[in-house]
Amino acid sequence: MTRRRFLSATASIGSVAALSAAGMSTVGLQGALAAEPEKPKEIIVRAWGGSWVDSLKAGVSDSFTKLTGIAVRHDLTEDNEIQPKVWAAVAQKRVPPIHVNWDTTTNATKSALRGVTEDLSDLSNLATVTDLAKPVGLDGYPIVNTYGYVYVLAYRPSAFPDGPPTSWKALLDPKFKGRIALYNDGIGFHFPAQVAGGGKVEDIPGNMQPAWDFITKVKDQRPLLGEDPDFTNWFQNGEIDLACTISTNAREAKKNGVDIKWVVPEEGAKFETDGLWIPKGLPENELYWAKQYINHALTRDAQQVWLDGLGLPGVVPGLTPPADLVGDPSYPTTPEDFKHLIRVSNKIQVENESAWFGKFKAIMQS
Repeated sequence: MTRRRFLSATASIGSVAALSAAGMSTVGLQGALAAEPEKPKEIIVRAWGGSWVDSLKAGVSDSFTKLTGIAVRHDLTEDNEIQPKVWAAVAQKRVPPIHVNWDTTTNATKSALRGVTEDLSDLSNLATVTDLAKPVGLDGYPIVNTYGYVYVLAYRPSAFPDGPPTSWKALLDPKFKGRIALYNDGIGFHFPAQVAGGGKVEDIPGNMQPAWDFITKVKDQRPLLGEDPDFTNWFQNGEIDLACTISTNAREAKKNGVDIKWVVPEEGAKFETDGLWIPKGLPENELYWAKQYINHALTRDAQQVWLDGLGLPGVVPGLTPPADLVGDPSYPTTPEDFKHLIRVSNKIQVENESAWFGKFKAIMQS
């Protein structure tokens, strides 16, 4: 299921960040934070459900609470549902309903371009992250990307006795009618559908008729449509054999004993990033601690636990890949890995995603 200025005016933040980075004890850190702004009882972080929020809690939220004493409440409202609520709050100069939004970079870019996000450029840990953390095409850091991920073709090996599927066209096999799954807005599937339908990535967004033609064929297969937690459940319950989903969902089902694997098909697979951002309008002290939450999410220790749970490559150098994902195409770490992935600029996605989602839904409902 879906990230101020105060620091630049507070002399103590540099020393606090250094103490945190050095792994200072909870007691010592709390002592150093004594002069910081008043702590709220909690901060609210919007998140996706299932293994997503479990991993965030284990890697970031619990350790943040241990270090600061501030409870973290996870709001599981879908990212597309929270977006208009945040926008309305900022426009009406009300306090927003969340402190931190864990969001897709494309959705977050829409909010950044709308001017509702706080600038995060002064987070101390930005000095130690990779280029993947920087949102492309935006000034400063209205968003901080925290990891990347791939929309793979997940499959049940027992349904492929002759070997794994090599193409997205496997979704069209009549024997899988009613046993395939996609996201309910088609996210992650538009780009490989473009190639599988005979088109080119370079034609996006000007000519995507090949994608719509291919998606129309897939619609005849009666796919299940859902969100992240649904995919894990569907595989676990034996309801599907194939799905376009983030590898995390397939991996979670595998960890729960389901025989499942995934591939990057010959047409390629979409690569994307998620990030964290803060909506404007928070009280100054809450804004400060929301920023500290994101800064903490950029530490090596937090990312190692958080992203081990999700099986995704982070933005902090030196992270150890999970043993089961070393060399896996869904865990890209080298330029060669990225050659097999489809990346389209967030600007193009922001300008066209609503129309793509609408077109996908119209096809599925026709």
